[in-house]
Amino acid sequence: MTTDAPDAAASEKYLAVQNSEEFAGLRKTLRGFIFPMTIAFFLWYALYVLLSAYARDFMSVKLIGNINVALLFGLLQFVTTFLIAWLYSRFAARRVDPIADKIQAELKADGEAK
Repeated sequence: MTTDAPDAAASEKYLAVQNSEEFAGLRKTLRGFIFPMTIAFFLWYALYVLLSAYARDFMSVKLIGNINVALLFGLLQFVTTFLIAWLYSRFAARRVDPIADKIQAELKADGEAK
């Protein structure tokens, strides 16, 4: 294991990529999905918690047998989590990965050329 600092040329390449329009667009695309989805999920979870705390009569309404609204909302939290993961996987495969792969290929090509 070495403690040598990375060479200046490699650092400059990574800084150039970070400052590129393409990388900025990639970050904007990624944030355009992540931030709204995170806020939506947090609000959905907060609704569940607040209803559980302050709307006990509503949450205790039985739907089928011993299954009440609170249990259904709790289970839907899991469904929502998996749905968001699936949506992100599709989003990343279509909109993020191709751009990231292109940036990576350009970075490798620049490294091999020198």
